[in-house]
Amino acid sequence: MATALIHHPIYEMHDTGPGHPETAERYRVVIDALQKDTGLWGELVEITPEKAQQGIVQAAHTKEHFQRVENAFAAGHDRLDADTTISMKSFDASLFAAGGACRAVDAVMQGETKNAFVAVRPPGHHATAENAMGFCLFNNVAIAASYAQNTYKEIDRVAIVDWDVHHGNGTQGIFYTDPKVFFFSMHQYPWYPGTGARGETGHGRGLGTTLNVPMRAYTLASVQRSIFESAIGDIAVKMKPDLIFISAGFDAHLTDPLGQLQLEDPDYVSMTRTVREWADEMCEGRVVSCLEGGYNLETLGQTVNSHVAELAKP
Repeated sequence: MATALIHHPIYEMHDTGPGHPETAERYRVVIDALQKDTGLWGELVEITPEKAQQGIVQAAHTKEHFQRVENAFAAGHDRLDADTTISMKSFDASLFAAGGACRAVDAVMQGETKNAFVAVRPPGHHATAENAMGFCLFNNVAIAASYAQNTYKEIDRVAIVDWDVHHGNGTQGIFYTDPKVFFFSMHQYPWYPGTGARGETGHGRGLGTTLNVPMRAYTLASVQRSIFESAIGDIAVKMKPDLIFISAGFDAHLTDPLGQLQLEDPDYVSMTRTVREWADEMCEGRVVSCLEGGYNLETLGQTVNSHVAELAKP
C-alpha cells in the first residue's frame, strides 16, 4: 500500500507578511522537493482535502475560539497574537489545514493508503482549545485525533509524537486529562513557549499519558536520537495505540534559524523508521504525519522528502 500526500493550493495563500518565518514559501519548497523526486512522487497517492466543518474543529476548540478566528480579518485584525499574523485567506486555509489532517485519517482508516503525510499550513501544535498562538490558528493534529476517535469505532487509543523543536503546548493542553490520548513531545528546553518540563505528565484521569523529554540546546543528534528511541519503547509498554500521529516539525534541524538542536536528515529518517516500526507492530502501520515547524527554506524541502520517503518504504 502507498503513502498519501495530502495538500491544497490554499496552504500557500495563508499570507503571513514580509519577514515572517512561517512563510508561504515553506509549502512551495516542500511540494517542489517531493515533485523533483520523480520515483517517490510516482508512488504517492495525491489527495486534495475539503474544509473541516465547524463541529469537527470544535471537538478540539471552543466555539468562541472558532468564531474569533473566523471573524478576525473582517474585523480589521491582522494578527491573533504577537507572532500569529493573518490575511484574507487565513481562515479558509486553517479549515483546509484541519480538513487535510482529517482526510489523512480517512485515507489510512479506509485502506486507501498505509500512512499519510499532510504538507499543511498553517501549523497547529501551539493552538490551544481557547487561543491561537505561535503561528498556529487551529490545532490540526488534535482535531484529527478527535475526529478519528469520533468517526471510527476501531480507534480508541491514539498516540501523538511531537518532535518539533518547540513544545506542543496546545496539543498537550487539549488532551492533558484524556486517558485515551498519549502525548509525547521531545523539544528544546527552556525555549518557546516555556512549557514542556518533565514534571508535566497529565492530570486526573490523564495522569501518566503525557511524556515530555526536554533537550538542552546543542544536544548531540546521536544522543537525542537514542533518547527518542528509548522513549518510544517506554510508551509502547504503557499503551497500544490504534493510530499514531506525528507532529512533524523540522526546526530541530542543525541549520534551522528558530532552534538550537542538531538533527539532520538521517536523524529524521531514523526517528520516522522508529515510529513506523512501532505502528507496524501496534496498529497495522497506521501513521498520520502533519507538518509543523521548519524554517530554513534551503533545507526544509529535502528534509521533508527524506521523511516521506521513509514513510513510503514497503
